[in-house]
Amino acid sequence: MQATLHWVGADAVNAEVRLYDHLFNHPTPGAGGDYAKDLNPNSLVVLKDCKLEPSLAEIGRNEVVQFERQGYFCLDRESEQGALAFNRTVGLRDMWAKAQAKG
Repeated sequence: MQATLHWVGADAVNAEVRLYDHLFNHPTPGAGGDYAKDLNPNSLVVLKDCKLEPSLAEIGRNEVVQFERQGYFCLDRESEQGALAFNRTVGLRDMWAKAQAKG
């Protein structure tokens, strides 16, 4: 697994970051008769105690921000001051095409 290190100041705020991916591992879910077999067990990855720039604690509910090299995120509508949560809305790379190429 490859990791990317980002520097954040000592005044960083804590947040939960939710990384959404494709719900199914197959382009035609249920084609074999069972949708459950085609579910992607990694369709949601929740990262806890992420360190973010302090300015992100002040963004509005309808703002979209880009997390460097990760994608575009929005503040979760149930997020609160002191308990921030961000949802990835669009990733920067299309991992589906890579997965299909591998077979």
